[in-house]
Amino acid sequence: MPELAEVEYVARQLRDAVIGAQITRVTLAWPRAIAHPAAPDFIDEVTGRTIEAIDRRGKLLLLHLSGAGILTVHRRMAGNLRLLEAAAADEPYLIATFDLADGRRLIYSDPRKFGRLAFWSAAELPGALADYGTEPLGPDFTEARLAQILMGRDRALKPLLLDQSHIAGLGNIYTDEALFRAGLHPLRHASTLTPAEIARLHEAIIAVLEIGIAHGGTTFGRHQGLYGEAGTNLDHLDIYQHEGQPCVRCGTTIQRIVVGQRGTRFCPTCQPTPDREGSPRPLSLKDAKHP
Repeated sequence: MPELAEVEYVARQLRDAVIGAQITRVTLAWPRAIAHPAAPDFIDEVTGRTIEAIDRRGKLLLLHLSGAGILTVHRRMAGNLRLLEAAAADEPYLIATFDLADGRRLIYSDPRKFGRLAFWSAAELPGALADYGTEPLGPDFTEARLAQILMGRDRALKPLLLDQSHIAGLGNIYTDEALFRAGLHPLRHASTLTPAEIARLHEAIIAVLEIGIAHGGTTFGRHQGLYGEAGTNLDHLDIYQHEGQPCVRCGTTIQRIVVGQRGTRFCPTCQPTPDREGSPRPLSLKDAKHP
C-alpha cells in the first residue's frame, strides 16, 4: 500500500504538472470506485472545473478544484495516478480518466479495485477528514504532540503508530524503519517511553519519511510515480523486508514477528525487548546509513 512518502511524492509531481489545468471530461470504467457522491453526480461535479491546488492528508491525495470543490484519491493497496499525453495508450486496469483541456489525461488505475475517489464541497471536507490524526511532516507534529499521543496508552508502539487516528500516513514500511532508527522494540508499550526516547522517535519518523520522499517512494510491486517511474527507496531501507540479513548497524540477524497482524522486522540487539537493559545506543541521524 502506498504510504505517506509515496503519496507525497506524487502530490509534488502533480503540483508541478497540473495546476491550472481544466478537467473537460470524466470517464469512469468502474463507477463503484466512487465513494461520494453517486457516480453520475461525481462526473457532473468534477467536469469543467480547474485544478487550483494539490494537497495531501495522510495517505489521501486532495486536488482542490475551482468553485470550492475537492477531488480526493485514496490509492489503497495498488492504485496509481498517471499523467499521459494525448497520444499515449490507456493503462491496464483503468478505473477513471480525467481529460484535460490541453489534451493530456490524468488516469487512475487499480487492479485490485480497492482504491476510492470522491468529490467533496468545501463544507463537506472537514467531516470527510475528521478521523485523520496529526500530520507527521506538519508543524503540529512536535515532540510534545508525540508525547501526548504516546503517554497513557497501554498499547504496543507498532500498532499505535499505524493507527491513522493518531498519526496520519504511517504504514508498515516507515513504522518499521522509524522504530529501528529510534532503537525501540515494536512491542514496547507506548506509555513507557522516556522523554529522550520520544525525542529519538520523533526525529526518526520525520527522517525516514523525508528519505522516502526524496527517493520517489518504495516500490515493491505496483507503486509508480506520475510518469510511470518506480521509486528507488527500496535501496535505502535499513530493516523492512531484511529479515534473515545482518543488521546494518551491529550485524545481528534481523528477525520478523507478527504484530497486530502485520509483518514486523526488528534487530534484537539494537531494539531490545521491553524487559532487556543495557542495549546499544540507538541509531541517530548522523549515524544513519543513508543521508
